[in-house]
Amino acid sequence: MTKRENVLSVLNHERPDWTPIDFGGTGQTGMNASVVYRLRKLLGLEDRPIRIIEPLQMLGEIDAELADWMDVDVVGLYGPTTLFGSPYAGETTPWEMPDGTPVLMPGRFAHVTHEDGSTAIYPQDNTSVEPSGFMPSGGSFFDPINRVPPMDEIDVESRNPKEDFSTNFGVYSESVIDYFREESLKLRSESDKAIIFAFGGGGFGDAGVLPGPFELHPKGVRRFEDWMMAHYLYPDYIKGVITAQKEVALQNLLLLKEAIGENIDVINISGTDFGSQAGLLISPEHFREFYKEPFAELNGWVHENTSWKTHFHCCGSIRPIIQDFIDCGVDILNPVQWTAKDMDLKELKEEFGKQLVFWGGGIDTQKTLPFGTPEQVANEVEHTLSIAAKDGGYVFSSIHNVLSNTSAENANAMIKSFRKHRFKV
Repeated sequence: MTKRENVLSVLNHERPDWTPIDFGGTGQTGMNASVVYRLRKLLGLEDRPIRIIEPLQMLGEIDAELADWMDVDVVGLYGPTTLFGSPYAGETTPWEMPDGTPVLMPGRFAHVTHEDGSTAIYPQDNTSVEPSGFMPSGGSFFDPINRVPPMDEIDVESRNPKEDFSTNFGVYSESVIDYFREESLKLRSESDKAIIFAFGGGGFGDAGVLPGPFELHPKGVRRFEDWMMAHYLYPDYIKGVITAQKEVALQNLLLLKEAIGENIDVINISGTDFGSQAGLLISPEHFREFYKEPFAELNGWVHENTSWKTHFHCCGSIRPIIQDFIDCGVDILNPVQWTAKDMDLKELKEEFGKQLVFWGGGIDTQKTLPFGTPEQVANEVEHTLSIAAKDGGYVFSSIHNVLSNTSAENANAMIKSFRKHRFKV
């Protein structure tokens, strides 16, 4: 059985030969470049700068050497530009992270470092506009910068939501479609791994995308707190944005189907987080009013027109709306944050494991992985696998990305423990 065939058995809720693993396939199953650099040194691999594949979170490339060592089963198909609008492939710029990690930033990496050691990055490498991302002194990733006025300073009722977000999402150009066609063919021909496509076109209100870190001149309701309040104050505006984004997403899905066909296996539809550690960020009623039908339409299109499985990233305590995800056709849920309130992994597996594939959640990235001992890391991986991988329906990764304060020894312990127990399905 090839790696792809084994992953497909998991996605179809059949018992696999082994539990698959994904690191580097998505923007939520990666490792901070600092960890990648230290891990390579621990393994005795060549000492060289780490290529950044996602600069907002400063995710380092899981290159062929690391992918082979981890024995990963999934490879990601990313877009031609990053979340800051710089080219994903091609030109890179050397830089040193605050902790000394040498990296290769995508594009020209137009930025400014202030006297206090903080760094600001510009969208599309364009220094004629305001910076769109900020890394504090000693930081290890960028946060989007709010570049629009607060909601109470703009006349929301007179604004056109589709026009406000016209540069936040748009129909793919011919050159972008050509890029996806060529890259999908290349990945399929060079690997026996399953391929996941980082679409994200249905990420309505995604906190990382909403401020427009890649846009030169964002407009409208873009501050996350304003977006959440606008569900109550300006519901028609929120619905207008979601409808416009959904219509663009449907056009792009058609273009993708024609360009890449069966060259991918999984498509990430949304990266929107609806939960915090302690509970939902939005009421179940508002989720159903604003999001459920658009999600159902996107999932329905994928299922009716392709063989792709739909992948949704949603962090936090989201148990009250998991059944809603199932109702609207979600196939895969990432990351299964069992450290959040009311997210007991055993209960979730028993209640939803026959309908959803769980992708991630293999280890706590906030406590155990950065602060535990290697033995504690190994034990937690074994325990998680004994629950989540039982009877299949599970792809191993961590609870979101591996953070920069994780030691190479603990990252090593995580992978070694997984490889030791991955056949117990």
